Amino acid sequence: MTRLLQERKSGVNVLTIFTIFTFILHFSTVIFLLFQGLRIYDISQKKPLTLAQLVDGKTTPEINSLEREPEAIRQFISKTMAAMFNWSGTLPPGTIEDVTNPKPDAGILVNTLQGFTKRVSTSSWVASFALSEDFRHGFLAQVADMTPPEVFSNNKSQELAAQLVIERVYPPEKIAPGRWRVGMVANIVQVRRSDNKKILTPFNKDFLVRSVDSFEHPLANSITPLQKAVYSVRSQKLEIYEVSNLCLTDAYDSSTETPLNRCSSGLNSNRFTR
Repeated sequence: MTRLLQERKSGVNVLTIFTIFTFILHFSTVIFLLFQGLRIYDISQKKPLTLAQLVDGKTTPEINSLEREPEAIRQFISKTMAAMFNWSGTLPPGTIEDVTNPKPDAGILVNTLQGFTKRVSTSSWVASFALSEDFRHGFLAQVADMTPPEVFSNNKSQELAAQLVIERVYPPEKIAPGRWRVGMVANIVQVRRSDNKKILTPFNKDFLVRSVDSFEHPLANSITPLQKAVYSVRSQKLEIYEVSNLCLTDAYDSSTETPLNRCSSGLNSNRFTR
């Protein structure tokens, strides 16, 4: 009887130890999973390394993710607007064959501010992704109003092409951390190919630009050339969020590359107009 009680007592001790060990193991697992979850959440909220684009096109990690090189900002404005008003009637070349034998551009339909549907060039549509999303649709609608239908005509006697001829891009003026004001003096030159007649439209604008983050497509090898072009535009980590009329009251000083006197009012009231 005494031996039976001792065996039963010994069995109870083993069971107790096993229960305590299992509890500690489960508790440790919960703590480990909680720790891992917090680390994963912290990584998901952390911004990726931002690269600063240098004048020569190379990139380097930047300490302040809001800063951009002044020349990189000027080139961003120039390239974006040149592509925006590139109405050649052909698609941007995607291969070597397209350079020698360009494909006709049927354009992309967009809704205008008057409620109509008009076409913009594919180049304009891609370049519009360099604008902030809340500003892009309104700007693109006005570009559609400016784009002549003859750009997409197959009739040689009515074909019309246009490009933006840039005369001057002012050095960026910093207005806030990660935000700049950039002025441009340019002309939209339309040429009718049948008689080489030219129509010149002044395009003197002030651009408000800000630095932004960008992310690569997770399936970069399976996207279309058009999607690649859009991601290339966003990879510049800059966007235009407002355009207003540039007001010059004096001649341009070529020695300092800064305007002698620029109107300082109306930045928010004079948005982009034709």
